[in-house]
Amino acid sequence: MSTSLPHQPTKLPRSVALLNNSFVRIVIATLILSLSVAIPFILIQHTFDKSVRQVWPQLLCVGLSIAAYLFYVRKIEKRKASELSSKGAVREYCIGMAIGTAIFLMVIGVMWISGVFHILGVNSWTVLIAPIAEFLLVACFEEILFRGIIFRIVEKSLGTSKSLLISAALFPLAHMPNAGFSWLAFAVTAAAGLMFCAAYMQTRRLWLPIGIHFAWNFMSDAVFSLTTSGNQAKGLLQAQLTGPTWLSGGTYGIEASLLSLLVIAILTIYLLRRASTVNPSISTQATS
Repeated sequence: MSTSLPHQPTKLPRSVALLNNSFVRIVIATLILSLSVAIPFILIQHTFDKSVRQVWPQLLCVGLSIAAYLFYVRKIEKRKASELSSKGAVREYCIGMAIGTAIFLMVIGVMWISGVFHILGVNSWTVLIAPIAEFLLVACFEEILFRGIIFRIVEKSLGTSKSLLISAALFPLAHMPNAGFSWLAFAVTAAAGLMFCAAYMQTRRLWLPIGIHFAWNFMSDAVFSLTTSGNQAKGLLQAQLTGPTWLSGGTYGIEASLLSLLVIAILTIYLLRRASTVNPSISTQATS
C-alpha cells in the first residue's frame, strides 16, 4: 500500500509575491502615473515658449496618464483595466458633469441668496478655453491616483470600509500645502474624497467621478472666478465672496465652506447607500 505526502502549497517566487503586495503595487502604480505626466510636462516647459504652451500640453498629459495606468494594469496586474473601459464612458462622464454642476450651483445659489456671493462683472468667454484642459488633467490624474489606484487596491486588500476611511484621510492631506487650508477645508475635502469613491462604486469605472470632479473645479474656477482649493482664479464672471469664513470658505475658497460640506455629505451618503444596492458584492472585509 502506497502513501502520499500531504500537499504542500506552491511557494511563489519572491518577485511575484512582492508584486502581489498591495503597498508595493500602489507605489509602483503611483510612480508610473506620476512620471508619465511630470517628465513630459517638464520637457515641454523647457522646450516651448509659454505663448504656445496653451491647452495641448495638458491634453497630452491626460492621454499619457490614462496610457500609463493601462500599462500598469496590463503589465503588473495582468488584466484589462475595466475601470477605464470605453463602455458607457461618454454617458457616465456627462452624468458626472451634470451632478458636479448641480451641486456647485446649489451651493453658490444659497450663497447668493444669503448675500455672500456677489457678481461684479463679466469677462470675455475666451477665458473658459484654457481651464478645460487644465481641469480635465486634474480630474483624470487625481481620480486615477486616488480612486483607480489607492482606493481600489486598498479595498481589495482591506475591504471597502477601511478603504473609504483611508481615502477620506489621504485626499485632504494631499491638499494641505494649499493656501488657506483649515480644519473645515480638511472636512470638505475629505467628504469630496468619499463622494468620488462612492461615485466610482456605482459602476466600478472612473468616468463618473472624473466628470463630477471636472465640473466642480471648472464651475468654481473658470465660470465663477472663485478661489479653488487655495488657488486664485480668473474666469467668466467677476465674482466675490464675502461674509464669515465658515460660510464663504475664506482664502481657501468655497471648498472650505460649511455649506459645501453639507451638500457634498448629503450626496455622498446617497451614493454610498445606492452603491450598496447597485453592487451587492461590495464588502466590508478584505477579499482574497
